[in-house]
Amino acid sequence: MNALEVRNVKKSYAQHTALDDVSITIPEKSIYGLLGPNGAGKTTLIRIINQIINADSGSILINGEELNLNHISIIGYLPEERGLYKKMKVGEQLVYLGQLRNLSKKEAIIRSKQWCEKLEIIQWWDKKIEDLSKGMAQKIQFISTVLNEPKLIILDEPFSGFDPINANLIKDEILELREKGSTVIFSTHRMESVEELCDNIALINKSKVILEGNKREIKNSFRNHTYIVTHKNKLNGVLNGDIKLLSESNIHDDVYESTLQTAEKTSSNDLISQLVKSTEIMGFNEKIPSINDIFISQVKGGQNG
Repeated sequence: MNALEVRNVKKSYAQHTALDDVSITIPEKSIYGLLGPNGAGKTTLIRIINQIINADSGSILINGEELNLNHISIIGYLPEERGLYKKMKVGEQLVYLGQLRNLSKKEAIIRSKQWCEKLEIIQWWDKKIEDLSKGMAQKIQFISTVLNEPKLIILDEPFSGFDPINANLIKDEILELREKGSTVIFSTHRMESVEELCDNIALINKSKVILEGNKREIKNSFRNHTYIVTHKNKLNGVLNGDIKLLSESNIHDDVYESTLQTAEKTSSNDLISQLVKSTEIMGFNEKIPSINDIFISQVKGGQNG
């Protein structure tokens, strides 16, 4: 089953079109990356899903059911613009927000303390929010988002403000939430996080979806017959018209690393057969475009088009 389906959603503000016939499908129990440059329409879509604003047309289904007010209780939302009550203590804040999410006071206390232990901030339980660093306040905001174990979790730039250690801590928690049955949508500019976490992605540019689907399948669709080869000696005279040397660098002594691109008709086996005639191959890998490479190529292409 799909956790969320967005069908032909449109939204305009005065003369600006924020979303133009946007459709995406988010499988249940998956991590879904919502990508795009600033101003592409990602935040508008997230606000519509959270029923903060309404679409002009189109429909949204959660678990096959038209979006309605009852869905608010099963969605956890971490907005990019964080909002905590700075004068409240950490524990008070979390318990209060948990009760707003229909948890009893007792359950809110238990869950809040469990999460603070997990994220290594239990010693700040009685400190005011205003006394926390940005990273620690981010942890509090994250806990408040997932405290009631929502089935659909929407995270807008969840790693903003975190150092690498705490970013990895949050990544581990996101993976665990998926394993426990939640569907996670996150919007981010950190493409390395998309590589590590996402099962599926959508790329929105200029209010339209220009790419959507399984991350691995999308990456494979952008393969361009490029290979990284580690070998002995330079490749002078080894190549033919179907093999192009893009770069070559000396690693040490007589060992080189070369980037080669072949014609579409030339297989990896053909390339290896050509190389072994003249050099000793020490390493051979196909270069699959990264999500960052694809993002840049598609967004730039859209700007030039």
